Amino acid sequence: MERYPDAAAALSIFYSRVKRADWTDMEDVRAVYPSADPVKVKSGRTVYVFNIRGNRYRLICAVHFNRKKLFIREFLTHADYSKGAWRTRH
Repeated sequence: MERYPDAAAALSIFYSRVKRADWTDMEDVRAVYPSADPVKVKSGRTVYVFNIRGNRYRLICAVHFNRKKLFIREFLTHADYSKGAWRTRH
Protein backbone atom coordinates (compact mmCIF):
# COMPACT_ATOMS: atom_id res chain seq x y z
CA MET A 1 0.00 0.00 0.00
CA GLU A 2 2.94 2.30 0.58
CA ARG A 3 4.29 1.76 -2.92
CA TYR A 4 0.88 2.01 -4.64
CA PRO A 5 -1.34 4.18 -2.42
CA ASP A 6 -4.09 4.28 -5.05
CA ALA A 7 -4.58 0.55 -4.38
CA ALA A 8 -4.86 0.89 -0.59
CA ALA A 9 -8.66 0.85 -0.39
CA ALA A 10 -8.97 -2.13 -2.75
CA LEU A 11 -6.32 -4.05 -0.79
CA SER A 12 -8.10 -3.31 2.48
CA ILE A 13 -11.33 -4.69 1.03
CA PHE A 14 -9.48 -7.76 -0.23
CA TYR A 15 -7.98 -8.32 3.22
CA SER A 16 -11.37 -8.04 4.92
CA ARG A 17 -12.99 -10.49 2.52
CA VAL A 18 -10.18 -13.02 2.80
CA LYS A 19 -10.16 -12.81 6.57
CA ARG A 20 -13.87 -13.75 6.65
CA ALA A 21 -13.63 -16.33 3.87
CA ASP A 22 -14.01 -20.05 4.36
CA TRP A 23 -12.73 -21.14 0.98
CA THR A 24 -12.35 -24.85 0.32
CA ASP A 25 -11.67 -24.71 -3.42
CA MET A 26 -11.46 -22.46 -6.47
CA GLU A 27 -15.23 -22.43 -6.83
CA ASP A 28 -15.49 -20.74 -3.42
CA VAL A 29 -12.86 -18.19 -4.42
CA ARG A 30 -14.67 -17.38 -7.66
CA ALA A 31 -17.92 -16.82 -5.77
CA VAL A 32 -16.20 -13.76 -4.27
CA TYR A 33 -13.63 -13.00 -7.01
CA PRO A 34 -15.00 -14.26 -10.35
CA SER A 35 -11.92 -13.12 -12.26
CA ALA A 36 -9.42 -14.93 -10.01
CA ASP A 37 -7.29 -17.44 -11.89
CA PRO A 38 -5.14 -20.39 -10.86
CA VAL A 39 -1.78 -20.25 -12.65
CA LYS A 40 0.93 -22.93 -12.72
CA VAL A 41 4.39 -21.50 -12.16
CA LYS A 42 7.89 -22.79 -12.87
CA SER A 43 8.04 -24.80 -9.63
CA GLY A 44 4.97 -26.74 -10.74
CA ARG A 45 2.88 -25.23 -7.98
CA THR A 46 -0.30 -23.30 -8.50
CA VAL A 47 -0.64 -19.68 -7.44
CA TYR A 48 -3.81 -17.64 -7.58
CA VAL A 49 -3.96 -14.31 -9.36
CA PHE A 50 -6.45 -11.66 -8.27
CA ASN A 51 -7.24 -8.48 -10.18
CA ILE A 52 -7.06 -5.47 -7.90
CA ARG A 53 -8.43 -1.99 -8.47
CA GLY A 54 -10.17 -2.47 -11.75
CA ASN A 55 -7.47 -4.67 -13.24
CA ARG A 56 -4.70 -2.10 -12.65
CA TYR A 57 -2.83 -4.46 -10.33
CA ARG A 58 -2.31 -8.17 -9.83
CA LEU A 59 -2.09 -9.83 -6.45
CA ILE A 60 -0.36 -13.20 -6.67
CA CYS A 61 -1.11 -15.53 -3.77
CA ALA A 62 -0.53 -19.05 -2.57
CA VAL A 63 -3.77 -20.43 -1.18
CA HIS A 64 -3.67 -23.43 1.14
CA PHE A 65 -7.30 -24.43 1.22
CA ASN A 66 -6.69 -27.30 3.66
CA ARG A 67 -4.99 -24.97 6.18
CA LYS A 68 -7.31 -21.98 5.59
CA LYS A 69 -4.29 -19.78 4.77
CA LEU A 70 -3.53 -17.30 2.02
CA PHE A 71 0.01 -16.06 1.48
CA ILE A 72 0.75 -13.00 -0.62
CA ARG A 73 3.62 -13.73 -2.97
CA GLU A 74 3.70 -10.55 -5.07
CA PHE A 75 1.78 -7.40 -5.81
CA LEU A 76 2.42 -6.08 -9.32
CA THR A 77 1.14 -3.52 -11.74
CA HIS A 78 -0.71 -4.99 -14.69
CA ALA A 79 2.23 -4.04 -16.93
CA ASP A 80 4.79 -5.85 -14.72
CA TYR A 81 2.54 -8.89 -14.46
CA SER A 82 2.23 -9.03 -18.25
CA LYS A 83 6.01 -9.22 -18.64
CA GLY A 84 5.82 -12.67 -17.01
CA ALA A 85 9.09 -12.62 -15.05
CA TRP A 86 7.18 -13.32 -11.82
CA ARG A 87 6.39 -16.87 -13.05
CA THR A 88 10.02 -17.93 -12.73
CA ARG A 89 10.35 -16.67 -9.14
CA HIS A 90 7.83 -19.12 -7.70
